[in-house]
Amino acid sequence: MMEILPDSDDNVLAVKATEKLTSEDYEATFVPEIERRVSEQGKVRVLVYLDENFRGWDLGAAWDDTKFGLSHRKDFEKIAVVGGPKWIEWGVKIGKPLVPGEIKTYDGPELNQAMEWIKA
Repeated sequence: MMEILPDSDDNVLAVKATEKLTSEDYEATFVPEIERRVSEQGKVRVLVYLDENFRGWDLGAAWDDTKFGLSHRKDFEKIAVVGGPKWIEWGVKIGKPLVPGEIKTYDGPELNQAMEWIKA
């Protein structure tokens, strides 16, 4: 499940992911919000908070995430990934060269720090 956090505004989209993400989460929440913000603001800043109940992506969501990320990679000014298992950090590091914007990872308790960075 994915929900938009109240800290989102203008070119900043902050989302919280919990349990297992599905294609429907991307199609109903994430993709429309990113596309709207890109069309209104240009480049966007995204914070993804993976809470303690996050269990990953189903196959369709993983594919949607990859496709969307690659097709919109130049639209991201900053990306912060907060929390999640250790393999998430490794995945972010591997994908970093594909995204021209800045990308940082934070541990779950560093959500406020990440929010400050994404908005700065």
